[in-house]
Amino acid sequence: MLDHLSYKTPEPKVIAGAKADWELVIGMEVHAQVSSNAKLFSGASTGFGAEPNSHVAFVDAAMPGMLPVINEFCIAQAVKTGLGLKAAINLRSAFDRKNYFYPDLPQGYQISQLYHPIVGEGEILVDMGPGVARKVRIERIHLEQDAGKSIHDMDPTMSFVDLNRTGVALMEIVSRPDIRGPEEAAAYVVKLRQILRYLGTCDGNMQNGNLRCDVNVSVCRPGQYEKYQETQDFSHLGTRCELKNMNSMRFIQAAIDYEARRQIAILEDGGVVVQETRLYDPDKNETRSMRSKEEAHDYRYFPCPDLLPLEIEQGWVDGIAAAMPELPDEKKARFVDALGLSEYDASVLTAEVENADYFEAVVAVCDDGKLAANWVINELFGRLKKDGAEIDASPMSPAQLGGIITLIKSGDISGKIAKDLFEIVYTEGGDPAEIVTARGMKQVTDLGAIEAAVDKIIAESPAEVEKAKANPKLVGWFVGQVIKASGGKANPAAVKEIVAQKLGI
Repeated sequence: MLDHLSYKTPEPKVIAGAKADWELVIGMEVHAQVSSNAKLFSGASTGFGAEPNSHVAFVDAAMPGMLPVINEFCIAQAVKTGLGLKAAINLRSAFDRKNYFYPDLPQGYQISQLYHPIVGEGEILVDMGPGVARKVRIERIHLEQDAGKSIHDMDPTMSFVDLNRTGVALMEIVSRPDIRGPEEAAAYVVKLRQILRYLGTCDGNMQNGNLRCDVNVSVCRPGQYEKYQETQDFSHLGTRCELKNMNSMRFIQAAIDYEARRQIAILEDGGVVVQETRLYDPDKNETRSMRSKEEAHDYRYFPCPDLLPLEIEQGWVDGIAAAMPELPDEKKARFVDALGLSEYDASVLTAEVENADYFEAVVAVCDDGKLAANWVINELFGRLKKDGAEIDASPMSPAQLGGIITLIKSGDISGKIAKDLFEIVYTEGGDPAEIVTARGMKQVTDLGAIEAAVDKIIAESPAEVEKAKANPKLVGWFVGQVIKASGGKANPAAVKEIVAQKLGI
């Protein structure tokens, strides 16, 4: 369905240094919390906002003798995500221990997948404007358990630990260094979040930490990236620094821009960029060193002795594939092809899965994609934005909006009356057709009544009659006057035809 959409690749972001031009190279590691009621290796709840340490099983707290048991649903969610990213599903994967010591990690290690991840290579098409997109390759997706949370602001003399998040399933989605600018990085996260939400494998809530990113940034001279593509030698891309735990599209862009310029200044002064992990301070708009960048051997990875290798059957994967929902790119293409929408309107309506579902429910009632798109985007979205509300909190149901559009199509109400009706239904509720009947809002189509109104306006406006005969475009003035006199109920097309006939135009 995407064959008719032709995309060109955007140019890389070029930053002019004091001595030379530089290009950005960005890779991302996105940690997406798996949508699951239970944790990866225990039955403890994953609910957000509970009292500290109230969602902790014995295995989460690393009690002696407690063994992890894999949550099959989390495995299915990871496979579903891989299929949604057109990635290879590994029928055999394994879990490893990533060893480090921190108060919010009670086991002293994190169970992850370094050597044999559950999902292999895939790709995402990142929209960068009409007809422009960047294809970003996915290197891998692996499952791992989340750590707890250290709390430092309850008492200035003490630190506290909340283990509610400990053991929650995360998918770490690792991209290749294919992203070439701050805007592309944010657009990549937006598109990935969109896909995950369509799939139902992660809710994408960045405010709660359910989707967060580590961003690897380096700079190189023009032409070096092409050499990397030819040789797969990462030395052409420059030394990278990792920006940790980014959870805002705006901060992602600002942090990348600052970090790139920091590295350029070091290189142009003859210095060397140190590979390290850095944090972004949004108040100061700067990155600062957190620690030297660890390599795999620093964590002393080894196969988890408590878990056998995970083996899944192709038939099980095929069953998940058969039940896959329609993804945003395919839905957008269908809206363009089957419903005749513009690519812009289709993009707006598919940006969030709830918006797309609402729109399709409206179309199911009124059977008119273009008219439904116009009312959903311009009237409903505009009003919801004014009220600071989301689509799932809309006081107007798809059936009600579809009913208003159906009345427009049937000629029972005009566009002006429809807007008045929209306001009534939005604020008071009710069935649109019943409201039109009860309040006398039905459009006047009685030609006799319209003709009488036209005759009255013509008789009262001799000067305008002469002007309209000299300039037929002024016939619209008479149409407006008749519609105004009818309280907006006169059928505009009928009025225009009768006015033109009476004036001999």
